Amino acid sequence: MKLGILVGKRTWGGVIGLRARHFLVDGSVLTQPENSSWFMDVGWKVENYGTAPDIEVEIAPQDWVIGKDSQLDKALELILEQLAQNPVQLPHFSDRPQLRLPD
Repeated sequence: MKLGILVGKRTWGGVIGLRARHFLVDGSVLTQPENSSWFMDVGWKVENYGTAPDIEVEIAPQDWVIGKDSQLDKALELILEQLAQNPVQLPHFSDRPQLRLPD
């Protein structure tokens, strides 16, 4: 959908919904697939594959232990680069109406 760059790892690909419909006498539950999702760009192909990122970034176990988030770090790096290339331009507020409370 061209909303932005996706950073991280491929998602797990479970999009078919299950509902606990049948309860068995031993207390267990029987489920069945009931719905799925179709997407304009990939059709039905998300199930069992997931969504691949534009930039793949691994979080190593040692990074996890020390609280380092390499995926977030990469995403912030990209955002800062994009902001440097396309600075935010605020609109002019000089001609805005004065909406004071009545006296």
